[in-house]
Amino acid sequence: MLRISQAVSYFPKRLSHNWLDFFSLKQLRERLRSKEKHGCEQLVYFGKLLHQQAFVSATDGNLSVRLDGRRILATPTAMGKSMMGIGDMVIVDETGVKLKGSRDVSSEIEMHLTIYKLRPDIRAVVHAHPCTATAFACAGIALDEPLCSELVMTLGAVPLAPYGTTGTSELSESLLPFIPYYNAILMANHGVVAYGTTLCEAYQRMEAVEHFARIVLAARQIGKQTLLDEVKIQKLLKAKNRYSVSASGAGHQSL
Repeated sequence: MLRISQAVSYFPKRLSHNWLDFFSLKQLRERLRSKEKHGCEQLVYFGKLLHQQAFVSATDGNLSVRLDGRRILATPTAMGKSMMGIGDMVIVDETGVKLKGSRDVSSEIEMHLTIYKLRPDIRAVVHAHPCTATAFACAGIALDEPLCSELVMTLGAVPLAPYGTTGTSELSESLLPFIPYYNAILMANHGVVAYGTTLCEAYQRMEAVEHFARIVLAARQIGKQTLLDEVKIQKLLKAKNRYSVSASGAGHQSL
């Protein structure tokens, strides 16, 4: 039988233990909510930016961010990127099963999940249809010639993936050979997908693809292209590596 003195000494310990558990759980939930809220705000912001830059129209395009090892926060299907609100976002697991949200997730979520699976370093994906870059994709022309030093420094090259039907596994399968080696890909007769360690980086890579596509188009209209030779390319890559070390303290940064 438990004595009163033992009960008195036991009760505060148990109470303290339970309260610690409660506060730890509460703090964890608050951190998760804060992370989700920030992710939603970022998706709304960059969705509007895609529309403002005419990289998407109507309900085109989709964006996502990796919340943690098993959860992806993504934009909903059939909704204009300029019209989204924080409450419209959807959370799915690594297989695409919806965990949270009142809307259905983008029909092209499998493409995002494939990129996250093959590239553990990637935290965000942006898919859009910027006009000039998409025109090159529709013409079957990759943006892989060393015409501009900025492209060599930022993306290296933008390959062209073969056509895959949107909303099906064909789309993801067509990207498989390119995802490990590039950070942006033209999708034949479709658009562009870009990805990065942040949503801002993924968006900027999308912007860089469209900007370079315009430069290539203008050079072709002028009627002359002067490509960088191998010596110049190697010098740019060395400069890029020096900049990467200086900026981040890290060594190699993939193109």
